[in-house]
Parts: sequence; C-alpha cells; structure tokens
Amino acid sequence: MSLLLLTAIVVGSVLAGGGAGWLLKPAQKVKPLSAEAVQAAAAPGKVVAPSGGLTASGYVVARTRATVAAEVTGRVVEVRVEEGQAVRAGQVLAILDGSLAAVDAASTQARALSAEAALNSAKVQYVQAQRDLARAETLAKTGYVSEASLQATALKARVAAAQEDLSRAQLAAARSDSNRSRVQLGKYEIRAPFSGIVIDKAAQPGEIISPLSAGGGFTRTGICTIVDMESLEIEVDVNEAYIGRVSAGQKVEAILDAFPDTVLPARVIARIPTASRDKATVRVRIAFDSKDVRVLPEMAVKVTFLENRK
Repeated sequence: MSLLLLTAIVVGSVLAGGGAGWLLKPAQKVKPLSAEAVQAAAAPGKVVAPSGGLTASGYVVARTRATVAAEVTGRVVEVRVEEGQAVRAGQVLAILDGSLAAVDAASTQARALSAEAALNSAKVQYVQAQRDLARAETLAKTGYVSEASLQATALKARVAAAQEDLSRAQLAAARSDSNRSRVQLGKYEIRAPFSGIVIDKAAQPGEIISPLSAGGGFTRTGICTIVDMESLEIEVDVNEAYIGRVSAGQKVEAILDAFPDTVLPARVIARIPTASRDKATVRVRIAFDSKDVRVLPEMAVKVTFLENRK
C-alpha cells in the first residue's frame, strides 16, 4: 500500500514540474508588420512594395487582335487556315458559297454592257441630228426649207441630245450596280485584316456564317481569331496608393510564370487615366524592350518597377 502511495507522489511531482515549466516559458515576440506588408497579405497577388521596387502581377495581352467574321450570310465552302498558322494581310482565310452573288454580278455586268451600247447608239443619233440641223439652217437661208421644217429639225436635234444624256446616266447607273455586285461577290471571300497568327479556328466547311448571331446556336459569326504577335504587351493593375511611383518610360523587369528564371526588360508605356472603384487600382501598360518567341497572349507575368535614380 505504501509502494502505491509513493508512486503516485512521484508521478504527481513530475506532472506539476512540467506544467510549471510550460507556464513559466516566455512567449515568443511577434515581429510587427509594416503597412505595405499588411496590405499585401490582405490582397495577395495584387501589389506589394518591397525594398527592391514596386511589384505587380498581370497578363500578356495583344493590342491587335481580331475575330474575323463575314459581312454576308452564307455557307462555308472552304476554310484555308488552322490554329498556329501565320497569315498575311489580305490572305483568303475562307470561302463562302456565292453562287447567287455571282449570278447577280453577271447580270449587272450584262446590263452595263447594254447601257454602253445604248449610249453609243444615242451618240450616233445625236451626231446625225446635228448634221441635219446644220443642213436645214443652210437651206433655210436660201429659202429651200420652210421655217416649220427648220424648227422640226431643231427639235429632233434637241431630242437626240437629251437621249444621249439619258443613255449616259443609265450607263453610269448600270456600271455602279455592276461594281456593287462585284464588291458584294468579293465579300464571299473572307480575308485577313492584318498579318498575324491564327489562335482559334471557329468554323468548318458546311456551316452557316452570318454577321449577326441567330437563335439556336446553329449560325456561326466568326471564322477564326488572329493575333498580331508584334503587338504583345503587359497589362497590370497597380494599387492606387502606389501609382505615384509609376511613370511613363520607367524601366521594368518582367518575369513570366512559365519561365521564372528569365527576366525580360520592359518599360512603362502609359498609365490608363482612370481607376477601378471596385479594386482601387489603376491599369498600367508595359512594353517589352525586345521580342521573345516564348511570350504568348494571356500568359501570367510579374513585373518589378525599377526606381528612377538620378
């Protein structure tokens, strides 16, 4: 019985000593955070201001980017591009079925030729009418032609002149219609608006293309999306509290998330003169000093604004 009591006393002493040591152990000091660090912790990935310079996160964007669509409604006959293909300005990207437009163009061309022939005929009649009038005027002076006959001949000359003017106007209208039909026919060939790289192909042969979207999702509005890789730049959102530290022409170091070991030199193009009320940030445009084939649109990037030193 005494052995059990002795054991209980020893165990209690050990536990009491451990608890006292834990209670008497001094608490660790917490290093206070700066205002910039607190803001960075509150909004991770937005903006921090380390001692080496202001940093921000953003994305690579293309200033020249377009989804090429048709100006007319038609069925796709041929698509001549694929994703990743380089195209030049004016290159035919796709062809729509323009059978009816071709018939209209041929019809207007025929009307233009007919109007041209009518004008030539009117010119001949006008020349002959002028000759008849001159002859009648000469004979009228000698008394061989009456005044009534002279007036009739003069009236025919005026009618011939009016007919020539009418034929010339009809020819101009027919040629205008012919040119319009030819231009309309050309819209069935969809061309690249500028040189670039195809990043998305949206249409396939057999689909209907229209400049306006139709209900049900059966009508496409675009053929493909083209990006001019020479227009790539960076857009970042800088907290408005630090925007005063950013200026046009300022040197920037950019690091793509895809290539964290490569630093790309860049410079500030401009600060967009408006702020976001929701995010309290100002957008900044940044240009690469040199082109890098590894840089692609929509890549995530981190930039460091180097402090301007005199």
